[in-house]
Amino acid sequence: MKKLIIPKQIVCADSDNRILNNSVLEITGNTITGIREYNKKDINEFNGEILNAENLTLIPGFIQTHIHLCQTLFRGLADDLELLDWLQQKIFPFENALDKSSLKVSIQIGINELVRGGTTTILDMGTLRHQEIIFDELIDSGLRAFAGKCMMDKNDLYTKFKSTTRNELESVRELAGSFHSTADGKIKYGFAPRFVLTSTEELLKETKEIMKDFPGSIFHTHSSENKNETAEVRKRFKMENIEYFDSLDLIDEHTVLAHCIHINENEIDILKNRKARIAHCPSSNLKLGSGIANVPRLLKEGISVSLGSDGAPCNNNLSAFTEMKLASLIQKPFHGPSVMNAQTIFRMATIEAAKALHLENEVGSIEEGKKADLALLNLETPFHPLGNEKGNIYSKIVYSASKDDVIHVMIDGEWIVRDRVSLKYDADELYHHGKEELNKLLKRVGNA
Repeated sequence: MKKLIIPKQIVCADSDNRILNNSVLEITGNTITGIREYNKKDINEFNGEILNAENLTLIPGFIQTHIHLCQTLFRGLADDLELLDWLQQKIFPFENALDKSSLKVSIQIGINELVRGGTTTILDMGTLRHQEIIFDELIDSGLRAFAGKCMMDKNDLYTKFKSTTRNELESVRELAGSFHSTADGKIKYGFAPRFVLTSTEELLKETKEIMKDFPGSIFHTHSSENKNETAEVRKRFKMENIEYFDSLDLIDEHTVLAHCIHINENEIDILKNRKARIAHCPSSNLKLGSGIANVPRLLKEGISVSLGSDGAPCNNNLSAFTEMKLASLIQKPFHGPSVMNAQTIFRMATIEAAKALHLENEVGSIEEGKKADLALLNLETPFHPLGNEKGNIYSKIVYSASKDDVIHVMIDGEWIVRDRVSLKYDADELYHHGKEELNKLLKRVGNA
């Protein structure tokens, strides 16, 4: 069935940064097939579903390039700790205690929150066991995603939570074979060694080799997030984190590195020359006290930077709006109030994130021929700027809006959220099931 959306305005995020008024969007199947001027006669003769959204703003769905859905169940249970303590004392024991039931509801709660907030594509890092559960839930939800098992073949922080090198490599090859480019291409594999301190050289190098058999996949890991982490890397390898990755030929345009806060000039050159992608997670970096990445410098060098919420225990929500606002504001005391303006940030959360994942020909902007991954926002309230200037729309979205302003969400031409309500999940059911599974998990942790 064809669909026609009649919004107040369309924020395209295309190469011309078009903001269209008095226009309608036509969708056929999962594809945007027309953007044209509003004509009442055409509307009356349209044969399909019509959404009259004359007070709403139509935008591309947000794309988040670093998420841990498996951790959603642990929200609020790991506050006020720095990264390595946070992992050792809380996150590794919690993830180690996940079973299929608790993992499933954690994923469901996380996906529900993401889509309710207008996020339509993610790059997710899974956990050590039961990755097939994550894929099953992603496919069932309709979300567009890169995802992959979190690979760990050593772990000095929490020795119970690791596997062998051979088991890790065999399992990811099997998982990638089963799930890469499934769900009509919406699901792709993201090979995800957790970080340097939990990955042997063999694991890292062999993972990169396996990737060659899965075109369109992503290499996804953490890097240079915390000063204690980078000091330990320096101690073990006599070089910095990104320098070590580069020495193993791991960094290229299909590499997405989360964080990259504590990096030197040589590492910046490596990132630039290898065309690596960086996932910037400002709220996580602030909450864990990790630091502030020099994003303006990275952008000046032409390095790809996009946004991610990270996991709920180091953030406490999975909102693209939170990440956009913080990504802008935290830079201004250091670089001046004009840096990281709202339009730049909005593009980082849409088309630039699509480019980071090599999806720019499919999603990230509203253009004919692209997939219909869309969100409709109500920005016509007293809580937003009241002016109608075209440039003001970015200010409304980045500085004023929240997930409460997301009214409808579409992924691949299908409605996922209508009138602020998920068409897939029952929020009350998720809440009660999540509490039940969390209590069981905490007992398992206590008895371990």
